[in-house]
Amino acid sequence: MRIKYTLSIVFFVALVIIEKESNIISRVSDKLTLKQTPQTPLQPSGISQTLPKHNGSFPSFGKMDFMLMKRRLEKYSEHQEVTTKGRKHILLLATTRTGSSFVGEFFNQQGDNMFYLFEPLWHVEKMLTLETGGTNATAAAKAYRDVLQQLFLCDFTLLESFIEPLPVDHITTALFRRESSSSLCEDSVCSPFIKGVFERYHCRTRRCGPLNLTMASESCLQKEHRAIKSVRVRQLETLRPLAEDPRLDVKFIQLVRDPRAVLASRMVAFAAKYKNWKEWAMGGDVPIDDDEVRKLKGNCDNIRMSAQVGLRQPPWLRRRYMLVRYEDIARFPMRKATEMYKFTGIPFTPQVKSWILKNTQASKETSGVYSTQKNSSEQVEKWRFSLPFKIAQVVQRACGPTLKLFGYKSVSSEEMLTDKSVSLIEDKVFNFL
Repeated sequence: MRIKYTLSIVFFVALVIIEKESNIISRVSDKLTLKQTPQTPLQPSGISQTLPKHNGSFPSFGKMDFMLMKRRLEKYSEHQEVTTKGRKHILLLATTRTGSSFVGEFFNQQGDNMFYLFEPLWHVEKMLTLETGGTNATAAAKAYRDVLQQLFLCDFTLLESFIEPLPVDHITTALFRRESSSSLCEDSVCSPFIKGVFERYHCRTRRCGPLNLTMASESCLQKEHRAIKSVRVRQLETLRPLAEDPRLDVKFIQLVRDPRAVLASRMVAFAAKYKNWKEWAMGGDVPIDDDEVRKLKGNCDNIRMSAQVGLRQPPWLRRRYMLVRYEDIARFPMRKATEMYKFTGIPFTPQVKSWILKNTQASKETSGVYSTQKNSSEQVEKWRFSLPFKIAQVVQRACGPTLKLFGYKSVSSEEMLTDKSVSLIEDKVFNFL
C-alpha cells in the first residue's frame, strides 16, 4: 500500500507570514496538518516539499516507507511535463456578482476538448476561514496558487486536503458545485449511482454516483485544454509562478464590472451579509469610516491593481492577459466571446455559439439571481433603478480610480442615475495582445 503525504498549508504559511501572526498559523496547523491516506497516485505536480505528520492518528511506517517517500520527492523535479503543443490553460478571474458564472459557460460549453472547473478554490477559502475566523490574505494567496497549479496539471491531491469531509480513496460527495462543471458529469467520470448516498451538488445531466477524483484526473489528462473559473484570487501578481511554469501555457482573463452594479447585485444575492447597506439604503446615514465601506474600497483597489499589472504587460504576462468588462459582454456577447477565444488560441466551436445565442435572450422566468441564462442587454442597466443615489455616491468615492480605469462614468444626481438616455459606460479599448 502506497502512502501519500499531501502538502501542508502550514509549510508555506510559515515561510511568508510575519511573526506576529503566529497564532493564526498555529490554528491553521491544527486543522491542516498533513493527511496520510492510502491513495492511488495521480499525476505528480511538482510540489516543492511534502512533510510527514507523526502522531498517533496515522499508521506507523518504517525505513522502507521513508526511502520510497524520499525517492518520490527526488523525482518531482523529473516530472516536469513538457507543455503539449497547442494546449492552453485558461484562468477566468473575477469577483462575486460580476457575471463570471455566465462567462465561464463560454468555456464550459466548448465541447469534448475542454476540461472546465467551477470555483474549486471555494474549498480552500472555506477551510482557512473556518480555522482562523477570516482568510489571511498571504496564506490564502499561496494556497490558491498551488492548488490552481496542480489542477491545471490534472492533479487533485492538494485540493482533496481542503475538502470537508476528507475524500476516501479519492471519492467525495462534497465537491462544491460539481454540476456546474460539465467535465465532472461526463460519462467517463460518472461512477455508478449509489442509492441512499446524498450528494448536494450532484450531476443533473445524468445519474452519477459520488465523484471519483481519480477518474476526473484521468479525464482531464485526455482533454486538449483546461479552464478554471475563480472569484477568490485577489492579486494577479500572486499567480506569476503559473505564468512562468514551463509545463503550462496560462492565459489570464480578468472580468470586471461596474462596482455600483456589483454592490446592487450583492445586496440582493447576499442580503444577510449586506444588511448594513440595505439599512443605509432605506434612510440611514452611511458612515464613511465603516468597515463595510473600507472593505468595498479594498476590493476595488485589488481589482484595479491587478488590472494595472495586466495592462502594463510585464514580460511574464506578455500575450497572457486580457481584461473584459461584463457590460461589453452583455451588450455584444458574440463579439466579445470571439475576441476571448481568439486571445486564448482555442477554436470557437459552433456548440459555444449556439449556447450564447440561446442564453443571451432568456425570459424573465429563467433569468434568476444565480442563473446563467440572462437577457444580457437588460442586465447592464438594471442596477441603476434599484441602487439609491446616495449609495452610488459612496461607491464612487470609495472606488473612484477603479471606475475611471475601467471607463465607468460617475453620476452627479439621481436624475442622471436613472436617465436611460445617458450611458454610464465609456467606449474603451483595452490592449491585451
